[in-house]
Amino acid sequence: MKKTFSELVETFAVLRGPNGCPWDRKQTHESLIKNLREETEELVAAIEKKDPENMKEELGDVLLQVLLHSQIASEEKLFTIDDVIEGLYDKLHRRHPHVFGAHAKATSPEEALAVWKEMKKKEKEK
Repeated sequence: MKKTFSELVETFAVLRGPNGCPWDRKQTHESLIKNLREETEELVAAIEKKDPENMKEELGDVLLQVLLHSQIASEEKLFTIDDVIEGLYDKLHRRHPHVFGAHAKATSPEEALAVWKEMKKKEKEK
């Protein structure tokens, strides 16, 4: 049976809940920095080795970090995973006006990158 994203999010709430895992409950954004770096480096190594099975596992470990940080932030009333998703969705749409807007179409990867950089610069100027 396929698991859903919402089931995975709920798993982190349980892990950090009163009857959850002592290790998970103890973690903070700061205590997880080392883990986030390690998991990202392991993903890069799997990509460089062109090892899709290991990439799949390491992507899961990076996602674990995203979800754990989001759960901690939710508990601290800072933001939720839904806020992270909405922010990413909005950013992707803003920075791809050549796909989602009226901006001239990018005909090459270089043009698309230039549009991304232009949109990012405009965001920073605000």
